[in-house]
Amino acid sequence: MVKIAITGANGKMGKVIASLVAAREDCTVIAGIDLNDAPNGSFPIVKYPSELAEKPDVIIDFSHPSALDGLLSYCTINNVPLVAATTGYSADEIAKIKKTAEQIPIFFTFNMSLGINLLVELGKRAVNVLGGQYDIEIVEKHHNQKKDAPSGTAIMIAEALNGELDNKMKYVYDRHNVRKAREANEIGMHAIRGGTIVGEHDIIFAGHDEVITLSHSAGSKEVFANGSINAAIFLSGKESGLYDMSDLLQNS
Repeated sequence: MVKIAITGANGKMGKVIASLVAAREDCTVIAGIDLNDAPNGSFPIVKYPSELAEKPDVIIDFSHPSALDGLLSYCTINNVPLVAATTGYSADEIAKIKKTAEQIPIFFTFNMSLGINLLVELGKRAVNVLGGQYDIEIVEKHHNQKKDAPSGTAIMIAEALNGELDNKMKYVYDRHNVRKAREANEIGMHAIRGGTIVGEHDIIFAGHDEVITLSHSAGSKEVFANGSINAAIFLSGKESGLYDMSDLLQNS
């Protein structure tokens, strides 16, 4: 039985994770971490990791980038694996995650959905088949409360495709003030915010007289919550290192 602590336990994702864990037999939530430490009746909630009464086997973080330093410090001191599932990390924060993974096991990906990670693999395959002869545009859509744009998932997709093209592509986020034709070495990235869209991502390959589109649409937050729980089970007991969804899939 893997003992899990949830950062952001009183947030929307934290509550979804807790409800899904309650229905499983291979793990349990022993505590929550949230600045809003209002009790939920199921497990104790504290404001900071340092206040945890019991050491968890793994922490799932679906909170805010501002919580990262405290989490990394606690996990390093106590040798606790971390599933870093929060979005909106800066380049410096991502560098901290990678550096800390030299000391403890960390599972980090921009998107916890199995389907999204399959989309990335299909996109990489398409790049190799099409030979870089098609213009690539990425369109992401999210709810009107999402603050970061483009999404971390869109960036993850772009970097995966760019890697297949020897990292020679540049990202273009806004064309409204650019008065010139599109360059061949561009990956366009476009963000749409509205309503309650959970998350949609399209990879568009536009060639001569034809367009190929790969799409993924999330119907609820459960796809991300389930992914983070599976990551926590996978990460428990692992050696230090940086893990992602490809590692989990290979061991499924």
